[in-house]
Parts: sequence; C-alpha cells; structure tokens
Amino acid sequence: MRSAGLWSSAAALFAALLLPWYLVQDGLGVLSFSDGGWLTDADGAPALGLVLAEGRWWLWPAVLAPGLGLAAALLPLSRPARSWLFLLAGGLGLALLAAQGWSIGPRGWLSPWQTAAFGETEWRQYGIGWGGSVVSGALAVVFAAGLAGRGAFRGDAFTATVAVVLTIAIGVFTALPIGQMMAGAFRDAAGGFVPSAAVTRLADDRLWSLGCVAGAPRCGVVWNTLLLALLTAAGTTALGLAFALLVTRGRLRFARSLRWLTVLPIVTPPFILGLGLILIFGRSGLLSQAAESWFGIELGRWIYGLPGLLLAQLFAFTPIAFLVLIGVVEGLSPTLEEASQTLRADEKITFRTITLPLLLPGLANAFLLGFVESIADFGNAVVLGGSFNVLATEIFFAVVGAQADAGRAASLSLILLVLTLVIFFLQRRLTGRKSYVSISGKGDSGLPPPLPKGVRRLCVAVAGTWGALTVGLYLLAFMGGFVEVWGRDYTPTLRHFVKAFSIEGGQFTGLAWGSVLTTLELAAISAPITAALGILAAWLFSRTRFAGKGVLEFATLLSFAVPGTVIGVAYLAAFNLPPLELAGTGAIIVACFVFRNLPVGLRSGMAAMAQIDGSLDEASHTLGGGGMDAFRRVVLPLLRPAIVAGLTYSFVRAMTTVSAVIFLVTAETELATVFIVNRIINGDYGLAISTSLVLIVLMLVVLGLMEMLVGRRRIGRRAAVAAPVASAPLPGAIA
Repeated sequence: MRSAGLWSSAAALFAALLLPWYLVQDGLGVLSFSDGGWLTDADGAPALGLVLAEGRWWLWPAVLAPGLGLAAALLPLSRPARSWLFLLAGGLGLALLAAQGWSIGPRGWLSPWQTAAFGETEWRQYGIGWGGSVVSGALAVVFAAGLAGRGAFRGDAFTATVAVVLTIAIGVFTALPIGQMMAGAFRDAAGGFVPSAAVTRLADDRLWSLGCVAGAPRCGVVWNTLLLALLTAAGTTALGLAFALLVTRGRLRFARSLRWLTVLPIVTPPFILGLGLILIFGRSGLLSQAAESWFGIELGRWIYGLPGLLLAQLFAFTPIAFLVLIGVVEGLSPTLEEASQTLRADEKITFRTITLPLLLPGLANAFLLGFVESIADFGNAVVLGGSFNVLATEIFFAVVGAQADAGRAASLSLILLVLTLVIFFLQRRLTGRKSYVSISGKGDSGLPPPLPKGVRRLCVAVAGTWGALTVGLYLLAFMGGFVEVWGRDYTPTLRHFVKAFSIEGGQFTGLAWGSVLTTLELAAISAPITAALGILAAWLFSRTRFAGKGVLEFATLLSFAVPGTVIGVAYLAAFNLPPLELAGTGAIIVACFVFRNLPVGLRSGMAAMAQIDGSLDEASHTLGGGGMDAFRRVVLPLLRPAIVAGLTYSFVRAMTTVSAVIFLVTAETELATVFIVNRIINGDYGLAISTSLVLIVLMLVVLGLMEMLVGRRRIGRRAAVAAPVASAPLPGAIA
C-alpha cells in the first residue's frame, strides 16, 4: 500500500511540474526548456507554470494533492493515518480537478466570472493534456492505495487499483457519453427537459404492435428485434459450440483449416458478407438463377427480410461465440469425463451429463454476446432487412435521416438497454450460483475423450455446409476485385490493386495507403489496451466482491448494446469540448475502439475464470504473494485463450468497424473502412474490394503474430495421437 502511494504520488508530482497540462491542438505538446518557455507558455506549460505565470489558481490541487500523497508515503505515520492521507490526497485532488475542468471554460458555470476576471484577454481552457491525464491517473492510484490501507479489497493495493481505475474509465468513456445521449429521450424538440416526452415516443404503435399474430403484414419493431436477437444468439451459440467441439475433439485432418475458416468473417470489412449473400441468394444470384433454370422455382426476394438478416448475422457473429467457447472447451478437465466412463456411462451420457453442464458459463456468455451484437447491428439490417425493421435501423435513420430526431433515437436506445439488462441478469442468474471449476492445483494429464459419434456427425455436417457456403460467398465477393467492372466487364485485371497500393520512388502513392496505415496504427494501439482491461475486469469481477460490482459489470456492456452510429454521435457530443476535448484526434477513435470492444474480452475472460479454482489464488496469498503476484503468476498464464480472444476481436473490429467511427474520423484520421464505404458510394467496387482483400491479409498476418507472442496455455494434458488438431497451432483468434 505504501509503495503504491509513494510511486503514484511521485508520478503525479512529476507530471504537474514538467508535463504540459493542456492538450495543444497544433502539436504534440513537446516542452521547450530554453529561456524558461516551458513555464510561461500559456498553452504548453505544466500545472505549476500555469499557476505561477498565468495566475490560474484553480490548478493548485494538481500540485498540492500529489505533494500531500508524497508526504504521507515518506513520513513515519501509522497505517491508518497514512491511509486517510492517501484517501484525502487522491479523492479530494481528483474531485477538485474534475470540478475545475467542468466548471471553467466554454460550457462551464464560471464562464461569466472568468470574463470579468481576465478582461478582454483572448484565453480559453483547452482539453486535458499529458499533464492532466498523468496527474489524474496517478491520483486515482493514490486513492486506491488509501482504500486498501483501510481494509477494502482485502487490503490489496493492486486489486483496489484495478477496481478504481476500471470504475473511472467506464464512467468517463461509457457512462458519460451514453448518459448524455440518453438524457435526450427526456427532452422535447426545443431542448427543454420534459420527462413525458420519452413516454410519448415510446408509446408509438409501430414499436409494440402484435398485428402479425392476427394476420397483419408485420409486427412492431421491438418484437422484430427481440425475435431476431433470440434466434441469432441461439444459432451463433450452437454453431460456435459445434465448431469448438469439432476443432478440439473432432480429430479431423482439416481442423487447422477449419479454425481459419471459422474466424474469417470477423476479419472481413462490413459490406463483403452482404454483397456475397446477395450475389448467391438475390433475385439475380447464382442459386436463384440455378433454381429457376433447373427446377422452374422462383425464389423471389426472400433474402431481404428476417431469413436473410438472420443468415447474415449468423455468419457475422458465430466467430464471436467460437472465440468464447474454444478456450472453455480446451479448459475442460478430462479426468471428470474419464471418471464418468469408469462408472460405465457411455459416451452420450458422459457428454450430456458432464461435458455440456461444465460448458454452461461459456454458453451463457456466448449467448449474451450474440444477443447484444444482434440488437446493435444495423449494417446487415440496412442491406438485407427489407420491410423487416429493427430498432438499430430505426435509431440510425433517426440520427442521420431526414427527420434528425435525436430524442427518438435516445428513446429507442433506452429499449435496447432494457433488453440487454434483462438478458444480462438472466445470464447471471443461470450461472452465478454454481461451480464450474475444472482447472485446479492438482496434476491433470488426462486425455480428452472423442466426441460421441452422433454429435461428431452433426458437427461435421454443420461445419461442412457452413464451410462450403463461406468459401462460395467469399469467392464471389472477391472476384469483383479482379475484373474491370463487376456486372458489365469481366476482363481480368489488377489495376484496382495498383491504383490502391502503388509505390513510386519509394513513396506510397496508392489511394488506400494513408487510410490503411492509419487504421493499422490505431488498431495496434487499442487492441492491447482492450485486451488488458478485459482480462483485468474479468479477474476482478470473478474473484472480488465489492459494492456496486453488478452495476459496474453491466456498465461495461452499455456501449456494446447500442448501435455504433449512436455511439459515434454520443462520443462526438461528449468529447467535443473541454475538459475532454478529443474530437478530431486519433485519441477519440482509440477510446471508442477500446470501450466498444471491451465486453468480448471481458466475457471470454469470465468464462475462462469460471473454470479456474479459486484455491490457486488463495495458495499464492498464503505463500505471501499479493494480488498482483496471484494475477501475474497464477491466473494470467491460464487465461491465454481469453487473452488471444480479446486481442483478436479488438484488433479486427478496430480494423473493420465503420458505424461507430463514421462521425469521428477526419481527413488526417481517415480509416480504411471509411475509405471503402466512400468508394462504394462512388460505385468503385473494384477499388473497395481490393482494399478489403489487402486488409484481410494484413489482419491474418497480425493475428498469427499475436498467437506467437501470447503462446498457448499449458495445463499438463496429453494430446491424442490420432488427433492432429490437438497439436495444431491455433489461428490468430484462438489459443
């Protein structure tokens, strides 16, 4: 506790004395120490310089609070006294800094007084910069050290730090923007606070009608959304389980190829799947034309509506379920199944009574993610929804359509959050009171049993059909990058690739280079942060009890449950003014990536944590290790599948997402997906497809590197000699 308070106080004091407090919009905020410019520059000075040279007295807490924390750590005080001083330095310092940040500036309540105090001088408060960020983060650690000193979190400073930092991060980058957006549901068209406005919007018959039950053409949008989400969640969970079982226990020669094929949809830019489905099942698709020519059957426009939308979402979201379930299946202890067979239970009974119940945490988390992904997906719904309207499309058109009704979009988003809340608590009730431990401190060298023959045949049939359809879908979609003009001139050509990625004289002159390199940079920054936060949060929620844990756990799902377009608008509104003036920078895109993709790493980690016996952590504590030692040396090596799942998903979603960032990019921060969408709007499909192909290749290479760096979990189990899959390396999405 004392060590954490000492080093964090020193870091905060260093930042207050030397790092630029404000975000300098026209540069990186690099300090110049010549002639004392670092102290007197009104824009780039540290907090102490702004206090002494500019008279900005409200920044004194940035200097005094770290000083108080440093004194508490160095003086010979009792543990209770030191803890109270840490709480005072960290908590009060953070509160005062937050108050001054939100009260002074363009939208603050001190702005009129500020004008009188400074006269006609041209001064404004910029957004928080390196100095403010480091001081705030370090004071949060000081506060956590104080909590640990008072006995919270079993007196462990590391656990307290994880809890405090995660709470602040979720509050700032998830609850704040979504809360501001949701507040619009209770405002009228003029912006006034009218609570009844939400009731009026939500009472719309188009949302709740059950006319389809009585023979009407369609039901309400809410029921459409709920039906689609339940079907998608059930389908993706079943498919993900089938693939995970087949890959780990199916003993197939092509298991390694199946691994790559399974995760291919999540490394695909958003429009490729929809385009491929239309080319196969549309009115002019290959399958539709073949059915009409050979059998005289007109398939019509069935692809546009619930069937096509469900098919697209199954393709898009099954890899997420697979990522969650693959680590859970690999973590099953063979000794439990061997014990069942020793008691003369056959393979079917063992699978039904032992294997499946132990998989329940993974199944529940995969179902939750599939449900949330479905209700928040608007890309597939816009392309294939037809007359089958869902909440995501209604929200999208309320934000960017001709009506431009932000209040209606916020009201509909409230429904999405309620649906997510219900399924979240059902999932917790189903899995929260049972034990699923299968990894303990005992030796485990058992051999995973093969799948029952019936289960194996079913999995092979599903995987074979799904694989054939996937290969056909991608072949048709990607052919457009190698012909002159898709649909008119099928002359083979590579000119689209040359146009997008040409290099002349050592310079990247292709049109797509700028957006692709920017996307790689931002994705490489956000992916490790996302995975680290997800794993830390999973460990915290699984191993620690504290007030508000359920609320914080649900809060991590908020940005995941809202359509990406709404998240983009919410971020733009929340971070467009000081103190968090991030709009127009790459930082706002990284923050959006991190907190929108965080739930997958979290749910994957929690599913894996449910299998790890808590006695392993306790053994570390008994031997004198703290929370950090237990996490780093015991738990983390056993969570490698979850780590790779979090890294994989966060990286590929950062590379392929478009809806959440369409309003956040600028000319300097254009992303590859935005470049692709713009090419599609201009009708240049060849250039869009060629860029997508290069993106997929880059992602697969990076995923392979991630697997090499993270490695595989080693739990001392034998590999089946006849099962090449057991020793085959995992693709980038699996460990």
